[in-house]
Formats: sequence, C-alpha cells, structure tokens
Amino acid sequence: MPTTGQVPQPRSWAPADVGRIQLRGVAQVALSASPWTGLLFTAALFAGGWRIGVYGLIGAAASTVAAFVLGADRDGLANGLEGYSGCLTGIAIAVRLGASWRTALLAVLAAAVCAVLGAAVGRLLGRVGLPALTAPFCLVAGVLALALPTAPAAAAPPLPGDGVTTLSASQLGHAFCDNVGQVFLLDKWYAGLILLVGLLVASWGAAVAAACGSVAAILTACAMGLPATRISEGLYGYNAVLVAIALAATFLTRTPWTAGYAALAAVASVPFTAAWQAFAQPSGGSPFTWPFVVTTWLFLAAVPALDRPGISFEKAK
Repeated sequence: MPTTGQVPQPRSWAPADVGRIQLRGVAQVALSASPWTGLLFTAALFAGGWRIGVYGLIGAAASTVAAFVLGADRDGLANGLEGYSGCLTGIAIAVRLGASWRTALLAVLAAAVCAVLGAAVGRLLGRVGLPALTAPFCLVAGVLALALPTAPAAAAPPLPGDGVTTLSASQLGHAFCDNVGQVFLLDKWYAGLILLVGLLVASWGAAVAAACGSVAAILTACAMGLPATRISEGLYGYNAVLVAIALAATFLTRTPWTAGYAALAAVASVPFTAAWQAFAQPSGGSPFTWPFVVTTWLFLAAVPALDRPGISFEKAK
C-alpha cells in the first residue's frame, strides 16, 4: 500500500537495512512505513499464534526478494511496498493449511506471484491515480482458497435478523479490537490492541481513523441485524478499519468533510463485506480485503467529481 511518508533509499543493503525493509513491509498492510510500527505489528502476529507470525514474515520476505530480483523500483522496496501483500498471503495460507514444509513452499511461491501482480496492478491503476492497495493479495489468496483441495466449503453466514442486534459489554470490546485484528486474520482481542498501538506509533491520525472505523462498523452491523457472534469476531469490521485509514489518514486532505466522507465509506463497506461473505463462503472462498479495496477505489475515484480536495497522486504512487 502507499505510505504516508517516503523513506530514503538505502545506499547499501546492510542487515539493518534489510530488517527495516522487512518491518516496513509488515507495517504497509495498514499504510505505514514506520519500522517501529512494523515491529509492533509483528509482535501482534506472534501474539495471535507463532504460525501467523512466522508465515507472515516468510510471505513479506519472499515477495520483497522476488520484487528485488525482478527489478522493482528501489524506493518502493525501501518503503516496504513490496512486502505487505506477501505478508497477508503467507498468513492466509497458514490459516488454511497449518504449518508444514508444503505450506512454507506455497507461501513463498504465492508471495512471489504477489510481487508480479503488484507491479501489473500498480501500472494499470497508476494511470488513473489509484493505488493498488491489497488487490494482489486478494487475487492470489482468492484463487488459492478455491483451488486448494483441502479447502472446505463453508456454510453461508446467517441471514440478518428482524431487529437491531444488541451486544454485551464483552462483545462490544471484542468487536472493537477484533475489527482491527482481522486485518491480519487475527481473532485475538489483545492482538488487535497491539495493532492499534502500532498505528499510534506511526500516526495518531491513523490510529484515530482505525478506532472510528471500528466503531462505525459495529454500529452499522448492529443496525443491520447481523449475527452478534460474527460482529464480535470482527468479521464485518476489518474492511471498515482499512477504509477509514486510507481515506481519513492517507490519501485525502484532512478536513471535516474528509472525516465525514471516510465515515460514510466505512459504513458502506459493512454491507459490502456481509454480501461478499454470503457469496464466497459456500464455495470455500472469502472476501479477504476486497470490500476495502473496491470501496476505497470507488470513493477515491468519486472525489474529483464532488469538487472537493482529492487524492494525493504522489501518495498513490
């Protein structure tokens, strides 16, 4: 994903530089280039399970190395822009298959493909000033979710109820944290809190946007009557968190209008996520972060037509 600030390209690829690039690749999942944020995000991954941490790092490293070998832009490499899709892909494969040599090999190969798709998507969308976001991860992980012979078909999520969903205080707390944690496919509330701290280290604006996106998602899901269990697990809110970070803290000028616009986008992502889940899960698929990607593209593309401060084309590169 594009970052909120550019990092100078290192003159030499010393071990410390490689480590920072690796951490930035993890941080870029939430549109940050801070290695400290990446370090906290990595801690959150291992808090969610050692498999998540190991395969997330494997994926980030594999996609970064593949991009380097293929001759990707060195500034993008230094900013971690070649690592985030591979990180998410490695996690998704580990969640699906568990830990094994086969999983590691598949994670490396899939992450390398992410590097190629990232270059293709970035080139195509760059012509219209839109960022690639996590589209490479969604494409690769989506294909694997359907193609892997061990991928079981899941039942469609329960239909919304007739009234407003009510949550207990415990469910509300879990939903708020898990909306953030599910960005990395994490279902531990404390992992979500660590991710929020990581965002705060990078930018208070990004942390506030993520928190507001999580709250907006909870209110929207409850108003829609969606199942309380799935709301508390963060399954309807993680896309809203990413949408809020992208629009309110990254690509658009920070104004009261932008805050309201980002909130509207976050709300819109919730029914989109629920619909995508209902469509994909019976065949063993998942929406992954497609609702975030498509919602963000549409809302960014609409900005110029609304005669308001628009996307920063420099940040979108």
